[in-house]
Amino acid sequence: MKLVIAATGASGAIYTQRLLDNLRGHEVHFIASRHAREVAALELTGGWRVPPDVIQYEETGSMMVPFVSGSAQFEAMAVIPASMGTMGRVASGVSDTTIARAADVFLKERRKLIFVPREAPYNLIHLRNMAALVEAGAVILPASPSFYSRPTTIEQLVDTIIARVLDHLGVAHSLSKRWPNAE
Repeated sequence: MKLVIAATGASGAIYTQRLLDNLRGHEVHFIASRHAREVAALELTGGWRVPPDVIQYEETGSMMVPFVSGSAQFEAMAVIPASMGTMGRVASGVSDTTIARAADVFLKERRKLIFVPREAPYNLIHLRNMAALVEAGAVILPASPSFYSRPTTIEQLVDTIIARVLDHLGVAHSLSKRWPNAE
């Protein structure tokens, strides 16, 4: 698969890391906002460990990257973690950043677009933006981990979300057992 993974400035850099760790064998294009890189530096020792086969971009507002054109044949995009600011811009049709423009392209081309917000609680504006994104074709997959598998480490807990993201991307994985055999 040809995928775009975007990280924005919300807390939750570990979610981005675990997703990147589990996309081996796919063509992955990774872009992170300046705020996302700042958060990753705070939350992860040494920042992200981006696999060497992942193509990286700096969020500069440039539209000179392949995934901001509808003619590029990318299959899916995940914004993880997704800040409420980014989700609001995309919901409003404001394509002022590379990430927002890419998300806009995925919506207009009817390609899979997944937002993984980590914010809590939500206010009415957040909920209306999420509703607009869902109505436009996006998937909202909040970073709300499950406990069926009785996770004992933070990584196992995070992987309950990453398994769901991978499912929605259509990427096979063995991160979690399927219900009802969660033990």
